[in-house]
Amino acid sequence: MHKKSATAVVALIVPVHNEEAAIVPFLSAVREHTDGLKKSNVAFDFIFVNDGSSDATLDRLIEARQADPRIQVIDLSRNFGKEAALTAGLDCCDADAAIPMDVDLQDPPSVIPLLIEKWREGFEVVLAKRASRASDSLLKQHSASMFYRIHNWIAQQKIPHDVGDFRLIDRQVIEALRALPERRRFMKGLFAWVGFRTATVEYIRDPRVAGRSKFSGWRLWNFALEGITSFSTAPLDIWTYVGAAISALSFLYGLVIIAKTLLFGIDVPGYASLLVSVLFLGGIQLLGIGIIGQYLGRVYAEIKQRPIYIVRRKYEGTR
Repeated sequence: MHKKSATAVVALIVPVHNEEAAIVPFLSAVREHTDGLKKSNVAFDFIFVNDGSSDATLDRLIEARQADPRIQVIDLSRNFGKEAALTAGLDCCDADAAIPMDVDLQDPPSVIPLLIEKWREGFEVVLAKRASRASDSLLKQHSASMFYRIHNWIAQQKIPHDVGDFRLIDRQVIEALRALPERRRFMKGLFAWVGFRTATVEYIRDPRVAGRSKFSGWRLWNFALEGITSFSTAPLDIWTYVGAAISALSFLYGLVIIAKTLLFGIDVPGYASLLVSVLFLGGIQLLGIGIIGQYLGRVYAEIKQRPIYIVRRKYEGTR
């Protein structure tokens, strides 16, 4: 582990978007479980990334910073999304380790000492795995389970099941993530891709303390597509085989028609079967074009080389 002094500094990286009601309860709960670690020579910084909030979130953060100089606020110029906000937090982190977590307290601060303990044992990555998803809706539970199964089936780089962004990462891991140049980022996949010695602790996820989730069903669907296309070309490969199979079946069907014509005379097929065949093949082609479009869109976003995020202002902490 990277240590510059006897006291290790761990930064909590917290992306926020319209979470004004959750700031104070979050800080209160975190301090309750981290202040006691000072005796173990572990100090904490707080890096909040305001991801274009339209409510009073920034005001609450500035007020909290005035009361606690350990708090650093990064105010982005607009809403860039959680992955970009998390990247901004990691880019500004100069601590010995970082713990990304949500402000809604679904990731309980009581797990933080467990992460620190495993880190002290020499692990560079300590995952926080959800032992239960009972706090999620049934639809979200089943869709999440399906996503992990599909992703890990087709992707070369597997991601841990039921593990979100909540984890501890060592300084080495932070530097490795900073070195990755891609702009459209699927952080769960990037965390897994960089590797390093990894341990896991399990926890029960709590209900939200305030507000509501910013991830609608549509956003979760697009997020899943982002994860699959970021770490696998299997959809393109699969469509190659689908095209080959349809071509082979068409060829065989053509041979059947020729044989029937030679044996029984000219057979005039009905319009219904012809229309179904045309619509089916047209749908297959459009679906294939859509899959290609997903990958082409990623290439288009990367070659423009726009920054992942833009910082409007930083409110620096003073340790």
